[in-house]
Amino acid sequence: MKGKIIRELEKNSLIVFSIFVALNFSIMSVQSQVMEQMKAAMKSKDTVALESLRALKSAFLLANTSGSSVELSEEDEIKIVQKLVKQRKDSAAIFQEQGRTDLADPEIAQAKVLEQFLPAQMGEEELKSVIGAIISQTGASSMKDMGKVMGMASKQLAGKADGKSISMIVKQLLS
Repeated sequence: MKGKIIRELEKNSLIVFSIFVALNFSIMSVQSQVMEQMKAAMKSKDTVALESLRALKSAFLLANTSGSSVELSEEDEIKIVQKLVKQRKDSAAIFQEQGRTDLADPEIAQAKVLEQFLPAQMGEEELKSVIGAIISQTGASSMKDMGKVMGMASKQLAGKADGKSISMIVKQLLS
């Protein structure tokens, strides 16, 4: 009887262990995904992807060595990616205003490479419904309450939408 119980425990723990290992390897951190993509970009000689991935790796390395001994969380990694995407899009917009499409096109291409590491962005209708719920939850009624709504919306929608679109929809719904 005792031997049978031990075999069952070993069998069940092996199943749990194999499920854990499968889950652990299927969920890669953003940093490890970047390294895999860099290897692929090097092999395919994709200079645009390689340049943007190296910039992302550099930003991660800088954040890791910034003094805190704590490893970057997934939220921190996503914030870094969002920051780099925003920089690229802002640069592209400035270049396009100045009529320099030769400089804007590489920035847009790099932003597209970096966006693959971000979670799926919410659509405008989804944002309106979530922000509408936040407005009713906070009891906001005018533009005076925009700061309250933006604070909650930014926390709740972090990584799912950019601040510019959140702000635009909050202004629409409060005015």
